[in-house]
Amino acid sequence: MKRILPLVAVVVLAVAGGAYWLNTQQGPVAGVTQIEPVSSDGADVDTSGVVEMVMGAEDAKVTIIEYASFTCPHCASFHSQVLKPLKAEFVDTGKVKFIFRDVYFDRFGLWASMVARCGGQEKFFGIADILMSTQAEWSRAGDPTAIAGALRKTGRLAGLDDDTLQACLQDEDKAKALVGWYQENAAADDVNATPTLIIDGEKYSNMSYAALKELIEEKLAE
Repeated sequence: MKRILPLVAVVVLAVAGGAYWLNTQQGPVAGVTQIEPVSSDGADVDTSGVVEMVMGAEDAKVTIIEYASFTCPHCASFHSQVLKPLKAEFVDTGKVKFIFRDVYFDRFGLWASMVARCGGQEKFFGIADILMSTQAEWSRAGDPTAIAGALRKTGRLAGLDDDTLQACLQDEDKAKALVGWYQENAAADDVNATPTLIIDGEKYSNMSYAALKELIEEKLAE
């Protein structure tokens, strides 16, 4: 499980200067938005346009929110070992609504999120699957320019053209909104590690599919 900085540190790094920090490690990268710092209370950031990425029936009895980072190895394992059977057994059958919420440890995770969201709700989970399954390759592609290039390649594999990808990666307002949205959500749900699950309003740490299935079945039987 990858730990998130304590909330006080998150406020200092991710709010009072985190957006800038995300994009200035090792210098700027051509073709990717150079986002500026946001205020300590997020008041200057409009997060209303950020779309929740959701799978499953709106009226499902159980709702699961996963907080995850595209650069978190434990999150990649969760997506391959837990989310796939969860989707087949409970989401696709209308029993569970699943919501994915982004967490940003670094600018690479933010860039990956911007690529995944570039195709909208329709393509998000397909692109997310590719990013998680190939995380070890693109996240270690080399310097930041190489990583940005690897992320663009993933977007192209998902059917996005270069102009669309470029527009998404250079969308400064979206980048600011995503960082602010992550901060609001993490504070509201007391998220301090990834992956974190919020199941019907209760917080749980990472778990095996067997444990998650047992928990879901208990809730479905209530």
